[in-house]
Amino acid sequence: MKNGIHPDYHPVVFKDSSTGDSFLTRSTITSEKTIEWSDGRTYPLVLVDISSWSHPFWTGTQRIMDSAGQVEKFHRRYGKREKR
Repeated sequence: MKNGIHPDYHPVVFKDSSTGDSFLTRSTITSEKTIEWSDGRTYPLVLVDISSWSHPFWTGTQRIMDSAGQVEKFHRRYGKREKR
């Protein structure tokens, strides 16, 4: 690898703002906010809106779309095309 062309890759804590859960990983993102982690060190803190703890797919609260109802709604709104 060439020196001086890659961004700084360092430990960062990501915190889910809706559930309060957090995890430590490595990233190139920077932040003015910091947090003291369980190992006693201080890391940059990045707040995220959705993580695996709050995402509807992973929590089991995902809604199933009624695709047949959507097709009928489309046909009512725009009508069916006539065959030539």
